[in-house]
Amino acid sequence: MSRSQYRSPRRLPADAGLTARIGLTILLLGAVYLAFVAVLFAAGGSLLLIGLVVAGFAVAQYFLSDRLVLASIGARVVSRAEAPELVDRVERLAAQFDLPVPRVAIIDSDVPNALATGRNPSHSVVAVTTGLLSRLDGPEIDAVLAHELSHIRHRDAAVLTAAGIFATVASFIVQMGFWFGLGGSGSRDGDGDNDGGGPSIVVVYLVSAAVWAISFLLIRLLSRYRELAADRGSAIMTGAPSQLASALLKISGAMDRIPDADLRKVEPASALMLVPAFSRGSFSVLLATHPPVEVRLEQLRRLEAAGLGR
Repeated sequence: MSRSQYRSPRRLPADAGLTARIGLTILLLGAVYLAFVAVLFAAGGSLLLIGLVVAGFAVAQYFLSDRLVLASIGARVVSRAEAPELVDRVERLAAQFDLPVPRVAIIDSDVPNALATGRNPSHSVVAVTTGLLSRLDGPEIDAVLAHELSHIRHRDAAVLTAAGIFATVASFIVQMGFWFGLGGSGSRDGDGDNDGGGPSIVVVYLVSAAVWAISFLLIRLLSRYRELAADRGSAIMTGAPSQLASALLKISGAMDRIPDADLRKVEPASALMLVPAFSRGSFSVLLATHPPVEVRLEQLRRLEAAGLGR
């Protein structure tokens, strides 16, 4: 079937409140990171060099993210000949989102789940588990795929990877402090006194720890907002919020019956999945990558009641 035979692309209407919350979170992250870079500059060349090296690794991860994610969970890219129905669904929905058709992968796992990754829409992949395909009906699968394509449309994997680069640098400096001790001062003269040219190693360590902790919480908050945005995108593009709600209920209910050994196999990509592998026992919503299912269902109920997407 040619792309022109699919339904014309639809525009995703803006959600001003959600957009504002995402924007504010990104601004707060930016402010934290600017202060962190200023401290690294003041600390001297060696710490700045460490930051640049770690940032280099993070950039490499950005360009290789799709391959790394697929390899970590044993996902296999499939052709139309291997999975014609699934590929057709992805192509049809990609046309509605006005997106290049992403690669399609299947994860041989009974854990019902799906994910999308890639640095941009032209280098992206949608992966689903065999457990999801066996448990959901056609409209529910469409709703899940639309959720993942919404992530691709908004470049969520790239945004979250970029948001975490300086957090990775801060985390590395904190670990260096644990491994090698805090040392004394960042810059000393011949008598061992601080020459006043920059902050001490202790200050840099404490600032790095604060940056890591604050950015960790802000990135988790950003991730939760983007999951809500992807749920909304799915509901609007399919015109059926109730189908995604049904899929979420089936998946979250089934996850409680999946053995922990199976969940651990997909845990490396849990933050990217429709439902996190281990949402049970989470002691604080602040640490969660996804909103509670109840919050997601309530948003979908509001969209259904408003007739949004029809």
